[in-house]
Amino acid sequence: MSITSTEYSNNSWFRIAIIFSFCTTVFVSASLLFFVQPLFAKLVLPQIGGAPAVWTTAMLFFQVVLIVGYIYAHVLTKWIPLRWQLVTHLALWATALTYLPLSISDGWSYDASSSTALQTLKLFALGVGLPFAVLSANAPLLQAWYSRSGGPSADDPYFLYSASNVGSLLALLAFPLLADPLLGASATSNIWSIGFVIFGGLMAICGLIALRGSSSVIAPIAADIAKSTPKLKQIATWVLIAFVPSSLMLSFTTKASTDLGSIPLIWVVPLATYLLSFIFAFAKLKRLNVKSLRIPMILALAIGVVLLSNFIDQHSTPIVFLLYIPVLFVIALYAHRLLYEMRPPAEQLTVFYIALSIGGAFGGLFNSILAPLAFAQAVEAQLTLFLASGLLLIGKGAVTPRNLTIGLIVSYPFLLLFGMIDGVEPLGHGALRAVFATTMLLGALILFRNQPARIIAIIAALMLPVLWPQKDSLLQDRSFFGTHRVFSKAGLRMYQNGTTLHGLQLESEIGQKPTPKSYYYPKGPMAQVITSEFGRGAGSIGIVGLGVGALSCYKLPSQKWAFFEIDAMVDQVARNPSLFTYISECAPDSPTHLGDARIVLAHTDYSFDILVLDAYSSDAIPVHLITEEAVRMYTERLADDGILVFHISNRYYDLVDPLARIADKRGLHAAKQFHRIEPGANELGASDSQVVIISPDQGRVDGFVQNGKWLPVVSDGGEPWTDDKANLLSALILLKDKQQTH
Repeated sequence: MSITSTEYSNNSWFRIAIIFSFCTTVFVSASLLFFVQPLFAKLVLPQIGGAPAVWTTAMLFFQVVLIVGYIYAHVLTKWIPLRWQLVTHLALWATALTYLPLSISDGWSYDASSSTALQTLKLFALGVGLPFAVLSANAPLLQAWYSRSGGPSADDPYFLYSASNVGSLLALLAFPLLADPLLGASATSNIWSIGFVIFGGLMAICGLIALRGSSSVIAPIAADIAKSTPKLKQIATWVLIAFVPSSLMLSFTTKASTDLGSIPLIWVVPLATYLLSFIFAFAKLKRLNVKSLRIPMILALAIGVVLLSNFIDQHSTPIVFLLYIPVLFVIALYAHRLLYEMRPPAEQLTVFYIALSIGGAFGGLFNSILAPLAFAQAVEAQLTLFLASGLLLIGKGAVTPRNLTIGLIVSYPFLLLFGMIDGVEPLGHGALRAVFATTMLLGALILFRNQPARIIAIIAALMLPVLWPQKDSLLQDRSFFGTHRVFSKAGLRMYQNGTTLHGLQLESEIGQKPTPKSYYYPKGPMAQVITSEFGRGAGSIGIVGLGVGALSCYKLPSQKWAFFEIDAMVDQVARNPSLFTYISECAPDSPTHLGDARIVLAHTDYSFDILVLDAYSSDAIPVHLITEEAVRMYTERLADDGILVFHISNRYYDLVDPLARIADKRGLHAAKQFHRIEPGANELGASDSQVVIISPDQGRVDGFVQNGKWLPVVSDGGEPWTDDKANLLSALILLKDKQQTH
């Protein structure tokens, strides 16, 4: 017995089946979409390097492809009959199967002379472009199909967007917490491929349901559609609102990954927070509205201002990162609920989603391409927070000069409080100071909760000063790999990368041969190796990670040295004698090979007696440089009795155990030293440091252990890190506590 269209749409079992089928398909599609983002980013890290900007640029790629997918869905649903929509989408899905399993093209190689951002975009396009595009189209496409299915709430299918974001959120959390540490990238990629095949079957079922139910759904009259087409101003408003949480999410991600490492968990926590705001914002929750979120939004703005004003110690990054997350969630929730309340009728949902995707992509474009070109400092978060305050204006009237003036006047005491006025020190100290500042600022913002123009003026006064270069800077710039600043303080010339000091020199020695300082001073463990009897007899020494070139002043005339540096700007700083004179005085003819050290070394025929691995940007760990495959390649470039020197000083991670496991697996021998500067020692500019040495020659390592300063390293028997599977979180510690055992 056949079922008529009317019976089809009225039968309760069919209605339940419709909802279940579409929710399941949307859930699976979104899970695959957001699971592949950290998965493929991890696959490419050994090829492109571990810089925080790699993830930001990857997000730009995903956001741009999302626009393409949404436009494709819009064209299909507006101009192609439903039957051919299904055929076309299934054909693209079948073509995307040729990309599986996900991998890097064998012929691809990194070119240090070309734009890293453009190369990253190309790498993603070639590796995952079509599968991601197919998945990107499904959120609006499946909602459009559902609106013609005759299912419950078919006239308002936006609830499916919440189901989509639930799938996205769970997938994002599953990758760093389960798949990455337990399975590794290759096994995870195979499972993802199986899921992509299953998705094709689910999509076909939804298409057939929509075809069966479409005859019972009265298509909207073309004239009515045209009449309800959003105006350009409305679309621009959607784009601007969507831009704010996207840019803020990426800004917070960059801040965290600069200091904590470019790893999946650091990537996905802000993105998962962003998606969680979508889930709540697009759910049918009557008590959740823009009006009820106004005070939480003001609270988030106040906390955000304090965090981004450098009013608190940024070296407490893990704690600060935990504070950024609720700030991001509340601001994103406010923005996304505002979008939900401004949503158009169902027949215009594809235009709505295109606008949202364009706003998100603009966030990625601004953070990864435009801001690094326009600003010498990382100011994206401050500028976006200022724009976020502007969301309070929507529906609240125009900005008046009087309100702006009052806001600027009120901001003056806070400028004093935050120490933003020349010659005025910030009030108070530590956490108490931050709590006091936040409380005072929150009180002022709540007082002006019904005059958003005043709030905007206050936040502008506190955020925009970051656009101006710091007055004591001799150089302030940024590259794809982070911010760079050279300044003078207390008789020392200092080089800061991100939030971490990465080299210094006595100002009195500028223009002459200097004495290495910081981690590299003469009594430190790296200097001990290079100036030892073996080090002085070494004919060839390689340094991965240039910094200011301090180690170069241990070079002897008989030796050949080579430097490897991923960031061309670092090389420019180190070789500029007006800034630092280590290289110019001690090793002016020693070459610097630009590019990711692992990639560059693999294509050279060097044979080093000593190879120093010191390639850290801020405290972020480039994991692909300390995997079993990486160490194997290093030893292939090492003399039989040579030494690998790993500089692993870090605020957040202890890398002794991972290196010990690799050494044990490769049949190598290792020792470690945590070097402390003795209290009261007259060592201006010297720093504590932690170093591990590894060598194929046990006698070479034993020779250092016998002097009493080095301790043998024994593996704990755990699995060594590999390119496929490396759990950086297992090394996350409070370093100052761990150091007591060294």
